[in-house]
Amino acid sequence: MGGSWEVSASGGCSRKRRRLRLFSCGRWIKLDYWSMGQRQFCLGRALLRRSQRMVEFLSSGAVENHISAATAALCGLRERGPSVLFDSESLSFRFLIHPTSCINHALTIFLDIVLLVVLLFSMFIKSSKRVHVPARFLGFSSWQIVSAIFNGALGFVYLCFGAWNLEEELRNTRTALPLNWWLLGLFQGLTWLLLSLTLSIRAKQLPRQPSRVMCILAFLFSGVLFALSLFTVIFRNEMSVKIVLDILTFPGAALLLLCVFKGYKYEDGDEIISDDGLYAPLNGDSNGISKGNDHATPFSKAGLLSKMSFWWLNSLMKRGREKTLEDEDIPKLRKEDRAENCYAMFLEQLSKQKQIEPSSQPSVLKTIILCHRKEILLSGFFALLKILTICAGPLLLNAFILVAEGNESFEHEGYLLAGALFVSKTIESLSQRQWYFRCRLIGLKVRSLLTAAIYKKQLRLSNAAKLTHSGGEIMNYVTVDAYRIGEFPFWFHKTWTTSVQLCFSLVIFFRAVGLATFAALVVILLGVICNAPVAKLQHKFQSKLMKAQDERLKASSEALVNMKVLKLYAWETHFKKAIEKLRKEEHKWLSAMLLRRAYSTYLFWSTPVLVSTATFGACYFLKIPLHANNVFTFISTLRLVQDPIQTIPDVIAVVIQAKVAFGRIVKFLEAPELQTSNVRKCNMKNVANSIEIKSANFSWEENLSKSILRNINLEVRPGEKVAICGEVGSGKSSLLAAILGEIPNVQGNIQVYGKIAYVSQTAWIQSGTIQENILFGSCMDSQRYRETLERCSLVKDLELLPYGDLTEIGERGVNLSGGQKQRIQLARALYQDADIYLLDDPFSAVDAHTATNLFNEYVMEALSGKTVLLVTHQVDFLPAFDFVLLMMDGEILQAAPYQHLLALSQEFQNLVNAHKETAGSERLSDVTSAQKSGISSREIKKSYVEKPLKENKVDQLIKLEERETGDTGFKPYILYLKQNKGFLYFSIAVCLHFTSIMSQIAQNSWMATNVDNPSISTLRLLVVYLSIGFSATFIFLFRSLAAVVGGLETSKSLFSQLLNSLFRAPMSFYDSTPLGRILSRVSSDLSITDLDIPFSIVFACGVTMNAYCNLGVLTVVTWQVLFVSIPMVCVAIQLQKYYFSTAKALMRINGTTKSFVANHLAESVSGAITIRAFNEEERFSAKNFHLIDTNASPYFHNFSANEWLIQRLGMISAVVLASAALCMVLLPHGTFTSGKLF
Repeated sequence: MGGSWEVSASGGCSRKRRRLRLFSCGRWIKLDYWSMGQRQFCLGRALLRRSQRMVEFLSSGAVENHISAATAALCGLRERGPSVLFDSESLSFRFLIHPTSCINHALTIFLDIVLLVVLLFSMFIKSSKRVHVPARFLGFSSWQIVSAIFNGALGFVYLCFGAWNLEEELRNTRTALPLNWWLLGLFQGLTWLLLSLTLSIRAKQLPRQPSRVMCILAFLFSGVLFALSLFTVIFRNEMSVKIVLDILTFPGAALLLLCVFKGYKYEDGDEIISDDGLYAPLNGDSNGISKGNDHATPFSKAGLLSKMSFWWLNSLMKRGREKTLEDEDIPKLRKEDRAENCYAMFLEQLSKQKQIEPSSQPSVLKTIILCHRKEILLSGFFALLKILTICAGPLLLNAFILVAEGNESFEHEGYLLAGALFVSKTIESLSQRQWYFRCRLIGLKVRSLLTAAIYKKQLRLSNAAKLTHSGGEIMNYVTVDAYRIGEFPFWFHKTWTTSVQLCFSLVIFFRAVGLATFAALVVILLGVICNAPVAKLQHKFQSKLMKAQDERLKASSEALVNMKVLKLYAWETHFKKAIEKLRKEEHKWLSAMLLRRAYSTYLFWSTPVLVSTATFGACYFLKIPLHANNVFTFISTLRLVQDPIQTIPDVIAVVIQAKVAFGRIVKFLEAPELQTSNVRKCNMKNVANSIEIKSANFSWEENLSKSILRNINLEVRPGEKVAICGEVGSGKSSLLAAILGEIPNVQGNIQVYGKIAYVSQTAWIQSGTIQENILFGSCMDSQRYRETLERCSLVKDLELLPYGDLTEIGERGVNLSGGQKQRIQLARALYQDADIYLLDDPFSAVDAHTATNLFNEYVMEALSGKTVLLVTHQVDFLPAFDFVLLMMDGEILQAAPYQHLLALSQEFQNLVNAHKETAGSERLSDVTSAQKSGISSREIKKSYVEKPLKENKVDQLIKLEERETGDTGFKPYILYLKQNKGFLYFSIAVCLHFTSIMSQIAQNSWMATNVDNPSISTLRLLVVYLSIGFSATFIFLFRSLAAVVGGLETSKSLFSQLLNSLFRAPMSFYDSTPLGRILSRVSSDLSITDLDIPFSIVFACGVTMNAYCNLGVLTVVTWQVLFVSIPMVCVAIQLQKYYFSTAKALMRINGTTKSFVANHLAESVSGAITIRAFNEEERFSAKNFHLIDTNASPYFHNFSANEWLIQRLGMISAVVLASAALCMVLLPHGTFTSGKLF
């Protein structure tokens, strides 16, 4: 009886049906003297006699399946049943794969024994390498706790299952035979309990290799059980406790895999461990706490459950609800997510690739993938888990239809299906949110490292490369291209998950409609092939669009930089028309690309209808019957096909944009660089000359035939002062640039020893205070600082400013005169206390008296003992120099002291006489009788120390970027839609989308109500169904075109207004607004307006309508669900309000901090020569890292808040769906037809 009892359980019968069968042959229970064979024979005959009565509980097809399964699985059966009960498959193969067969049980017990042996072996052997576990690794991680709880509970349930089977055998048969069921449960439970607890809790104390081997074996073993059980559930419609347990072993084994491989993470690191087990800090600090982690995001310390549920974000969400978030309220990123660490990891991986393949240029794309391969694989795991859970939907629907028709496989199957639906949707929501969150985090890190790499590159870019990559194009690389590449990881996994989802869908198709699936496959392949030409056109148009955008941004940047000149000459109209012409060319490619995108979207949206046409047509001609279960399974699976097919156009568009953007950035990163290290030497000890140039030729284009300087021979000893004079264009500034290493040396040698300070001919001033410009990264020395101000004649000027030296000056020093900017440059150079001073005509912007004072105080006294090279046209100062260089046509014509040169060179005499005639009088400098400013040190200190401490009554010139506060409602959307008939196009698109939704509902309702209607022929059923479907696709085409046309018109209107505002703005606007802030508006913000907003705004409205329409349909089917759905909708609305208060502030901060990065980049591009001259590249790069992180932190918390909200809304949706399913189960049988259920 025991064997028969277990066979009945494996066949899927309920406990109630088991009692009926026992009662029908219950006489043998009283006859204890019967043999086992007699009892089994009696049971077999009773099963056959009772087959007719079982029709009341199961359909006839289900009875045959149960009897076949029961007969085939009788382990000790001596009397074989009729051969008709067995399928045509091989008995040995069936016994092997079926989870209830004896052979399967024996194989499972054997593998359990193998795992136990390996476990004992790993516990008793000694590791060849002693594993030292530091104190900080002795605690249990979140993965270990979850794995121990889950797998321990699973093993305990296995043990209970085996004990229960043994108890049933002993109670009913008075014997423990057959052994397979209870022995399997006990062995499996014992093995899984020991294995899971050992690997979860004590993995760090075990040798690494045996633990990993054991874990991999357990994972493969559970994978086999999972596959066999899933096969049985899908294709045999069988379910039992053992099958459920076998399925759960697979995620349990995956948890063990994570525990084991993450448990040895500290062994693979580079930590330095002292003898007492303490970690030596890398930076030499002994406190053990990095200052960079102060106020770090709670995500850095969050546990597994907190990360999965985004619970770590609650504190920020609460703060945003209580007050308007400011910049200081946003936590910093984790250390591993910051730009500096991402860039360092990128460089490290790049050097490894160069070592592996030294003869070839390493691939930037491959290097980025290798840097983030772990994160990519983890996000891919969540993506696969989401696909698996979403593909379970049609199977659950099919099971619900069978239950609604009265074909339950076992008692209370409906309750189990309702619970399975809730679990499936919960896992789907969790996995999808982790997938999207981790991909966006990868995109953030990639964007940060690319922005840092572009900034580093522009500081080293050669002058020949600057001809190809202008400042506007470099700005475009950061604000547009890096942004597009940062968005790509979000779509990366969709490039393969679409194919996987399609494959799963085709398997379910085949199960539902059989050979008609091949018709669907052909249509899908044809749709993808037909889209290939459209994708190529999109790639072409995207490339053209980016090129046109570069040209427009280059012209806009030039106009904005020189706006004062344009206004003085009244050239605004001409330059405005030039930019509008470039925008018109850009708009042409933009419209072409968006229209092709709309056509591609229509093509893929129509593919599901074509798939339905081909499949149902094949069913009609192949005479495949259409019933509720297979039709609705097919239609629900068709939605799984529809989702990836509809996503393919977006994926193609994103891939194309990322490919074009990545190609542009890689081309820039591979551009030639300056080699200043070959010129400048820092060691000044035992050096005879500070500057040595021997027979050198210099060329901007690195071409000897196009040399800008020829036959240069120059030796300057330490402390000498050299004047460089000559006519305009003779090469004076080029000689200083060659000494700085800016011009490539194509012939000869050049060596420069010592620290250099450089004053350019055109003043370069940063946005910030005067003090910051003078210090230029150096520490404050009050005495030296006061002397610097006095030597540069800045005392009187600073007294006139509202905040003295703490007055903020605009970009490029717009609120300073030319002389003031030059003197600030001189002060910056003097404060650096360099060895060599290169001064490029610094006195040209000051009056004669100030120039004389500067020469005496600055050049002759402050720089006494320093090596000075001064380019000047003021010959009055030349007698004070050690010797004078006379240059003509790129060559040094003469080099001698002033008097000798005046006597020997006619050209120099002509130059001096021309200056005297122009000046009108001779103004020779008297170095020994230099005038003093007459201001005491105490007065200087009072002016620049006490004055900033006074109350600030005047606003600074540079204003912080304004941003909205609080909830602005629909104001931004209304402003957008007001542009150029935007409301009209938007209304048309929304109405068409709503009509499309109604068409889909009508299509499904027609099929649901008439699929089992005998009065409706199959041909009529399919024709009406497909006609509605084709109508919906054409409606969707017009909806896409309306969105594209509306977006183009709105974008054209917005750009026109933006351009008018920029050219009509007063100069005070440009004085107080950094250039990067304006360029951020005309580059990245405008790109988002062009490409993203038209589709996003219509999509948002469409998704909202879809949600409410689905809720309405669900209400019509089961109005009882309103008792759950109405509270859930109220909770969802409150969650959204709670979310908006924080999310809007984060988005606004993200938008304003983005301009800081652009502004710093624009400043650095214009002042790259000065930055390199002062050797300040590292400091500017560090500031760039900080600005990138400042912008990345609100962006990170913004998309985290987005996932926080969607996950909670997903849980609410799961509750509503599970409640609706539970209502269908609880209500009396026959209340719902299969059509209503669908």
